[in-house]
Amino acid sequence: MRIRTTFPYETTHEDVRIPLPDGTRLYARVWRPVTDDPVPALLEYLPGRLTDRTAPRDGQRHPWYAGHGYASVRVDVRGHGNSEGLPGNAYDAVEPADGVAVVNWLAERPWCTGKVGMFGISRGGSTALRIAALAPGPLKAIVTVCSSDDRYDDDSAWAATLPDFVRRPPDPRYVGEEWREMWLRRLEAVEPSVPTWLAHRTRDAYGRHGGVREDHGAIEAAVLAVGGWHDPYRDTVLRLVEHLPEDRVRGIIGPWSHQYPDQGLPPGPAIGFLQETLRWWDHHLKGAENDVMAEPLLRSWISASHPPATVYEELPGRWVADPAWPSPNITPVTYAFQGDPVVVDSPQQTGLDAGRFLPRGNDADLPPDQRDEDAHSACFDFVVPEDGPPIEILGRPWVSLALTTPAPTGQVIARLCDVAPDGSSTLVTRGALTLSARHEEAESSAFELNGIGHTFPPGHRVRLAVSSAYWPWIWPQPDAAGFTLDPTASHLTLPVRRPTDDTVEWQEPEHSEPPTVVIPATLEEPRPERLVVRDVAKGEWRLEVDPRPGGTRVHPDGLECTEDVLETYTITERDPLSAHTRSDWSIRMHRPEMAWNITIDARSEIACDADAFLTSNEVVCKEAGEVIFHRTWEKRVPRTAG
Repeated sequence: MRIRTTFPYETTHEDVRIPLPDGTRLYARVWRPVTDDPVPALLEYLPGRLTDRTAPRDGQRHPWYAGHGYASVRVDVRGHGNSEGLPGNAYDAVEPADGVAVVNWLAERPWCTGKVGMFGISRGGSTALRIAALAPGPLKAIVTVCSSDDRYDDDSAWAATLPDFVRRPPDPRYVGEEWREMWLRRLEAVEPSVPTWLAHRTRDAYGRHGGVREDHGAIEAAVLAVGGWHDPYRDTVLRLVEHLPEDRVRGIIGPWSHQYPDQGLPPGPAIGFLQETLRWWDHHLKGAENDVMAEPLLRSWISASHPPATVYEELPGRWVADPAWPSPNITPVTYAFQGDPVVVDSPQQTGLDAGRFLPRGNDADLPPDQRDEDAHSACFDFVVPEDGPPIEILGRPWVSLALTTPAPTGQVIARLCDVAPDGSSTLVTRGALTLSARHEEAESSAFELNGIGHTFPPGHRVRLAVSSAYWPWIWPQPDAAGFTLDPTASHLTLPVRRPTDDTVEWQEPEHSEPPTVVIPATLEEPRPERLVVRDVAKGEWRLEVDPRPGGTRVHPDGLECTEDVLETYTITERDPLSAHTRSDWSIRMHRPEMAWNITIDARSEIACDADAFLTSNEVVCKEAGEVIFHRTWEKRVPRTAG
């Protein structure tokens, strides 16, 4: 990583409050180039707390853009961070509508040319897509990273954690004495997300409303869509390059996890992402005649075969370029199964080696060797001939499975693995089908796996492993008795890419110098990131996950913030009704110079019986050790699709 210290423009920054039509003011930080000429504005708009949680990341990006002639603006959404108002539901229409108002406000500033771009990662990138679908006139281009165009498919992993971010108080250093009143109003308004999301587990209007997949055509801005093969949202890139007009969309998919592509976190390699986006902004916001739209429609990384591991500093592989999507370089190749009918009745702990749903570059994020998982599955292997070429795939594999089920519920999970001659099994990609949905769809048992770029070398085996359980990624059905699979009527189809001689080049990653955040030394022994405990006598399995939220950090403005999280998932081998999850968050925010000391302890649990999910949530907030808010919620949510 190169830290850049000199730029075409000197810069300045200030904190402002942006008024919305209803009088609510959003907290914003604006970096601008020192110039008398108006410049385009870039907006990053999300609930991530710009004065503390995202401040280091913001300091890498926004001053860099300002130094290249843009007003770069970071805004906390309504009811988050130091913004006024009450937080809304992640799927409601308020957040994107407010975003449109912010875009218009920026375009009207005397220092702005009237043209605005948006960028963001994760929820920030998803919200940028939703705002683009509302087509505000000044919004000419966006860059969306690791984001979702289909909230129904992608967002269940956030349900237990979103309220814990929302419940953090405004900072008195920035909002003054009204912080406490703002916080108490916010605490009273926030309800747990888990029960609401569990009540909408089919593709109903609630889920459709949260994304843009239903109407990609509503997006008029130019879209640079970026993802990583180890991020759960990567298929968004493939859908956007397929459905948006070629003259205003480009896609990049690298080897990355849930991160910006220049962060240098595992797995790499990283790229000069800021320089690449600058080309995008210069063309669409300044009218520069560069060659950014002459780039191939999709530039993607195809990993070489690699042994299984939970972290890779860099993956082997290469970049390829495709002029269209679906690509003329790709041919579907079908592999037929063979053998007698097989009963698939996986033990309920199958899936404990799935890895983290949202990898962020931690040491235990990625799936380990899949041999234990394969042993709980029906496996179908296809040998890559020793004397033949490698099999290179790019896109979404799909399977068609002939299933006989004893009940209309349950689920089928398909994992595509690369099996080396020594027997080690590396997870390549996976997909799942809820069998209740299958019965609603004319008995179809064909479904896609997540997109991937991977090379199977000669002498290796392509393995499709089929299981009936995948805990804790997929909640077991109450009567999950497995199914019978007929291999002779089943097959796997791979998107095989022909060899091409591609030249895809990137600059070295660079950032502005971010603010220095101090991590105090500690003598405490850290918990394992991912620990599996088996009670042999009870047949019970417990997965404990420490997602490493950051420990204690001291920000340059004096704020001390400590976060501790433990996620626990338990299940008994043959009892789908034993499934139980618990998430415990502990947060402390402390300003010694102001004698300001806040703690938040939150617990979220999910259990089930045959008919319903049983949710339990509790929040305790303290100021200087005194409880000022304590609430519990117990709700029973009828089971619908799983």
